[in-house]
This record gives sequence, structure tokens and C-alpha cells, in this order.
Amino acid sequence: MENISPALLNWFYENQRVLPFRTDPSPYHVWLSEIMLQQTRVSAALPYYERFLAALPDIPALAACEEEKLNKLWEGLGYYSRVRNLQKAARIVCEQYGGELPADYEAIRALPGIGDYTAGAICSISFGIPVPAVDGNVLRVFSRLYNDPGVITDPAVKKAFTARVMEHQPPAAPGDYNQALMELGALVCVPNGAPLCEQCPLASLCQARAAGTALSLPQKAAPKARKLEDLTVALVESPAGFLIQQRPEKGLLAGLWQPLLWEGTAMTAEQLPAALTALGIHGITEAKPIPKAKHIFSHIEWRMTGYTVTVEAQPAPDGCIWATREQLQTEYTLPGAFKAYKKRLGLV
Repeated sequence: MENISPALLNWFYENQRVLPFRTDPSPYHVWLSEIMLQQTRVSAALPYYERFLAALPDIPALAACEEEKLNKLWEGLGYYSRVRNLQKAARIVCEQYGGELPADYEAIRALPGIGDYTAGAICSISFGIPVPAVDGNVLRVFSRLYNDPGVITDPAVKKAFTARVMEHQPPAAPGDYNQALMELGALVCVPNGAPLCEQCPLASLCQARAAGTALSLPQKAAPKARKLEDLTVALVESPAGFLIQQRPEKGLLAGLWQPLLWEGTAMTAEQLPAALTALGIHGITEAKPIPKAKHIFSHIEWRMTGYTVTVEAQPAPDGCIWATREQLQTEYTLPGAFKAYKKRLGLV
């Protein structure tokens, strides 16, 4: 395999998307973008990126941000452990490095929420350090380029692919090279459907294209079956607003707010009043079923049975608060798992 970097970089300089974290690739900007882009498409993440930076323009601001505001800025992106780790890391950076990320791969890699790929992206793009940044796009490109049937989720296979990536990396332009590979995988050597080989600067070298095997690559391990869990959700409204409760500080959706919820059960309309009474909620004037909903996490699928409930004015039960529609819009973070119910809560 001849050196791919000249053709790849020429293609990248002519075809790269104009993105704010490329226009200004400061370490904080690259770091934030890479954390946001985990599990999120670029087009979906960009408005959040701009809003987040407007509110928290530097690492000290991120470190000092109040938790509820931080969650609200992240609302809609999901995987909230990402932003919790982002803030934990920011506080360490302020304590140990004066509020600026150090130009040191191992030091960055040691921060919470930062793995090999993210550390490599920051160091190569922002600091010009010749290290790899191997994500799913890069693995797909190299799997096809070498017509390699290795299972890319296998650590040994990923290590071998990373070595190949580094064989081609030009020491003078590691950040551009890493971004070019990512961009090629995102725009040309695409994950869903046929790759756009006629647009690929590496088409003449691609062994999978020559062998007609590109659509079968890369190989991945079979996903584990998700656990199915029934839940009952009650959108309880009084003159004071909607009743919401905060989830535990550890576990799924830790610390976020949710409508009244019972896990492990799909209550009937006849069972619901007794469950509400057991929590100390009285004066039910109306209870109506609403369409069932589901939400898929990486390891679990929630199957939700929902109700709207209207009650008389009363104090909120322990662990709950009444929140107005305005407060739900501006203060309290309801995760995307409850997207099916947000419109009924006055949220868009």
C-alpha cells in the first residue's frame, strides 16, 4: 500500500466541511466538539455547540457552571454522563493546569471522559502532536482500504488498524490527516449504504473496491440484546404546574428530572389512582391514558404506559416539585427519553 496521505490531504483541503471547531481549533473547542459528537451527528450537534460556547466560553466557566444550568445546556443531546465528565475534567484542568488543556497526550488521556480517540483528536488537531485519532469512520476506511475482515470492535484488531493509520500519517500535518480520514468516512466511505467510490481519492488503492467486498465491511461483533423494561408515566398537573421528580444521583439519567414514574410496571387505568394515593397525591379530578411510547438506550429499552392526571392544588410529595411550563422550558432538564410526552408538558 503506497502512502495515502498526499491524495487524502489534497481531497480534504478541497472538500472539507466548514465547521466552527475547524475554523477555530483551540483545544477547548476541539474537546467540546468531540464530546458532543459522540453518539450525535454533526448537523444535530452544531446548534448545541454554539449555544454551549456562548454560555460557557472557556474551561474555567465550564468548571464553575451550576449543575442544573449545565444539564439544561446539554438537554437534547442525551448521554448526560458526557457533560458530567466534561465538567469533572474541566475542574481538574483548572486545578492542575491553570484552566488550559496541556499539550500532553498522556495528561489529556487521563482526564475523565477522554479516551484514546478524543485525546488523539485534541493533541493532533490543536497541538500538532503526531498521534492517532481512530474513530468508527477511520476504522471503516481502513477496513475497506485493506479489505480486512477483522472485527473492528476487537481491541487487538483496532490496535493493528491504528498501527496502519500511523504508517501513513505525515508528521508535519497529523491533525489535518486525522480529520481527513474522519471526513472521508463521514462523506464518502459512508456507514449506511454503498460507499461513494467515484468520489474517493483513494479509490484506485482500495482493495475492498477491487474485490467487491466494500458493503460487507467493516465487520463488527453482534450487538448484545437489550433488556426490555415496562414503566408507567403520569403527567400530573395542578394549578401550580406539573409534578416532576429528580432521579437518583447514580445510575441511568442520574440527577435529571422526570415526570412521575414507576419502573418495572405497566399500570392499568384502574391501578393508577391507588399508586398516586400511596404517594400522598389526592384530589384527582381527571385521569386519561395517552399513547404508549418507547425509548431505546444502548443497553435497555423502556416501554412506557402513560397517563395525564389533573389534581387539586396541594403540596408536592417528598422528592417531587411542582414546575410551571416556563420553568420546564428554562430551568429543569427533562431528558430525551420522555420526548413523546414533552409536547403535553408545553415543551417543544
